[in-house]
Amino acid sequence: MGTTVAYAVAARPPVNCRLMPESRHVVPESSTPWEMTSSGGGWLPHGYHLDPHSHIQGQLVYAAAGTLATTTERGTWVAPANRVTWTPPGFVHSHRFYGRTDVRLLTIPVGLCGGLVAHPSVFAVSPLLRECLLALTDRQRFRPGAYERLLAVAVDELADTPEQSLHLPEPRDDRLRAATDLLHADPGRPAPLAELGRAVGASERTLSRLFHTELGMGFHRWRTTLRIHHALAHLANGLSVTDTAMACGWSNPSSFIDAFTEVVGQTPGRYQAGLRDDPK
Repeated sequence: MGTTVAYAVAARPPVNCRLMPESRHVVPESSTPWEMTSSGGGWLPHGYHLDPHSHIQGQLVYAAAGTLATTTERGTWVAPANRVTWTPPGFVHSHRFYGRTDVRLLTIPVGLCGGLVAHPSVFAVSPLLRECLLALTDRQRFRPGAYERLLAVAVDELADTPEQSLHLPEPRDDRLRAATDLLHADPGRPAPLAELGRAVGASERTLSRLFHTELGMGFHRWRTTLRIHHALAHLANGLSVTDTAMACGWSNPSSFIDAFTEVVGQTPGRYQAGLRDDPK
């Protein structure tokens, strides 16, 4: 914690790439591992994964198109194109990208980090914040002081924005971890909490208590969030809305659409259509 760890590729796509602030494209390279510069943007392919690492400064990662998942020891945060992830200095984290993703990376100096929450999170992207993020990662040149002023506007906008985390916390208790592992392996599993308890050697009451005390939410909310995480990945991979609903455990597409819209802020069809949009 507190030392910079280089990005490393756990699951490398067919070509190595370098994400560069002066280019809005993924640039193939023959021998250099994929790495991110301090701020900038570029396109990444579906399924791209970055191993755990940390930074001495804060970091905003915005998927202007596509979806980003950020994982820390505290769980996983998912950010579709209407949200931005925030990782404070020193937090070890990894990233995975779903759909062809227009990644925008912005380093936040330590002196500005105090204005934001001290834990990883996801925030809604207002129209003003979106334009700031795009300008800060697109422009190659700024007038003296202009970059710093625009960055301060982005931080101020985030500081006034409530968290909207698609956060899936992970347990430490062995019994609860065993139960959640079963759901991770099969998010569509319809088993009630009592059945999961029997499978892992814990009572329904014990598991229910552990969900609330360790994860800060009830069983049904946690499982719904897990299913939404998987649904985002399925939709990004081209699965239909109906097939995604069935794969993730909803009894019908309508209930899936309602749950997805409530959590993500847009319908699954609109989310998937946005992933198919040609880059500008």
